[in-house]
Amino acid sequence: MTAEHTEPCAPSLDERMRAYARLIVEAGCALEPGQDLFVRANIESAPLVRLITQEAYDLGAHHVTVRFSDETIERMHYDHCAMDVFENVPSWLAELNNSMARNGAAVLTIDSDDPEAMSGIDTRKLIARAQASHKACKEFYDALDFGRCVWCIVGGSSPAWARKVFPELPEHEAVERLWDAIFKTVRLEGADAAAAVEAWNKHRDSFADRCAWLNAQRFDALHYTNAHGTDLTVGLTDKHLFNGGGDTTVDGVTFFPNMPTEEIFSTPDRLRAEGTVVSAMPLAHNGSLIENFSLTFKNGRVVDLHAERGEDVLRSIVETDENSCRLGEVALVPFDSPIRNAGVLFYSTLFDENASCHLALGIGFAECYEGGYDMSVEELREHGVNSSSTHVDFMIGTDDLNITGVCDDGTEVPVFVNGQWGWE
Repeated sequence: MTAEHTEPCAPSLDERMRAYARLIVEAGCALEPGQDLFVRANIESAPLVRLITQEAYDLGAHHVTVRFSDETIERMHYDHCAMDVFENVPSWLAELNNSMARNGAAVLTIDSDDPEAMSGIDTRKLIARAQASHKACKEFYDALDFGRCVWCIVGGSSPAWARKVFPELPEHEAVERLWDAIFKTVRLEGADAAAAVEAWNKHRDSFADRCAWLNAQRFDALHYTNAHGTDLTVGLTDKHLFNGGGDTTVDGVTFFPNMPTEEIFSTPDRLRAEGTVVSAMPLAHNGSLIENFSLTFKNGRVVDLHAERGEDVLRSIVETDENSCRLGEVALVPFDSPIRNAGVLFYSTLFDENASCHLALGIGFAECYEGGYDMSVEELREHGVNSSSTHVDFMIGTDDLNITGVCDDGTEVPVFVNGQWGWE
């Protein structure tokens, strides 16, 4: 007789989602026993949220607070409510957010939105909501921006999003295909959460040499060029820092603000950006798509913009407040990043920004300026770090993008050559 051999069964989607939930809570949120967790998610992500809640309690969470939203209802609000609804934040909502920060909760956001759910809405309402939220929830946003609370953004497959990414597939197949793509980007092989956590710890370490090299150069500016029309020089602050592979709170807790992440980033000088930059990928913003766009800067401000689609939404980003027209981030991602090589256009900034070098309009990062966590917003602004009620990343990386580091004495050092690191 011969022994019968059977192949081990592949883990089910439920098993992989459970492992994903564990990875999010343990590595992304770095949840500690006795700590609160605040989850913000679309109602489509309810199955994942339930798993996350259970994993959080298994790790000793004090309490898990969940706030669900629904895009269909949100669209109704934008279509039917008067402007004053968006100019004011209900006191209960402000207290919910601010109390989470006050209690030191870890803040988790699950991105599963339809990239076009809000297409065609009045962009003035978007601006009003952003301004009102930032003002009413200042305690909440300050806690995230100044390293007092852990925060993490992850993805969750949903029917509408999956249909956009894989329009050629039946809906149920598209949803599973998107889950597969998400799992790959977050280094989750099979259903082994412990192995994924270890992979993320190693991933964090992989950024160290590149960050150290960039910080040692003390560049005064970065000059971006490619054949698509990008010719932009971005000044850096005198005490800028490049970071990557996660973040650390003021209390020394290491966590991952974005899962996935492949970027090394810093905060530029808000007053020094000159030239034009051309987008390399569509930008999904608040349920609308912006495609094939360009921005022209002078003295750090956007002075001109164009887009083949979504120009009104792009303009609303730039006009959100007095400083949303300035840059708050420069981020370096090789063109052959794992996410780019997966061959999937996610129509989600969380994912697509990790497949491409990018910039961001809006608020800069306190942790990217030496001693920034110990400064006030006003002090940071005086040292060149932008302040704003928004932060919007847009992708500019191409296979021919060159980035040159410019030193104080005019010396030029290749940072990227044809989309790849130029110094390694």
